[in-house]
Amino acid sequence: MNDLSAPLVEPRESLDSADAMERRLRWIGATRYHSLHPFHRMLHGGQLTRGQVQAWALNRYCYQSIIPIKDAVVMSRFRDRMIRLEWRHRIEDHDGFFDSEGGIERWLKLTDGLGLDRAYVESLAGALPATRFATEAYVHFVREKSPLEAIASSLTELFAPNLHEERIAGMLKHYDFIHPGIMTYFQRRLDQAPRDAQFALAYVRDHATTPEARQAVCDALIFKTNVLWVQLDALHHAYVNGNVPPGAFRPDGM
Repeated sequence: MNDLSAPLVEPRESLDSADAMERRLRWIGATRYHSLHPFHRMLHGGQLTRGQVQAWALNRYCYQSIIPIKDAVVMSRFRDRMIRLEWRHRIEDHDGFFDSEGGIERWLKLTDGLGLDRAYVESLAGALPATRFATEAYVHFVREKSPLEAIASSLTELFAPNLHEERIAGMLKHYDFIHPGIMTYFQRRLDQAPRDAQFALAYVRDHATTPEARQAVCDALIFKTNVLWVQLDALHHAYVNGNVPPGAFRPDGM
């Protein structure tokens, strides 16, 4: 097997093997993942106001809330019971159980801690139009594309743990209104995301058996990075540049 830890430069090789595909996937993550977005750098570097952090958390809830819906759609694409069993824990991770919290509840603890009304957050009434369009496009993608592409679109999880570590450290360091008790979503994902990513990566390596299928896998990951990136574009346009659209959340003083 080739060295997948080599420096990440744009791969120009043909997608004639699973290793070549994985190199391309890791290059996509290194160059397109939303950790590179200026808004994230502002968020993690302490350059946002409380109201801007509220806007980020509220809009990100719109995305968080569709993840188990998206995963239910992915699961419905497979006749293979073992794949459904493997994928099902993703829904449980986010929705939780009747007697235990999941990722959505943990995210609501974050928005609670930031002083946002929970019913308002859950209503999605204040979410930016671009956020709504992007998250709905993600659900549409996994419903309409092939099952292989549906799984491939989740591969951004390969790059999530580093982002979560940076977020936890940066936000706790720079914002006096952030404390560890409201950051449990990110702490839990440090364990969950690598497990999910490894399954998805193994699946696409095994099932993308032609150059065309491998290209489809790479394109699915690019689509997903675009879904994440455009949400930050919208946040920056609205809450940094001051172009809040009608009906969207408007922090105090803006």
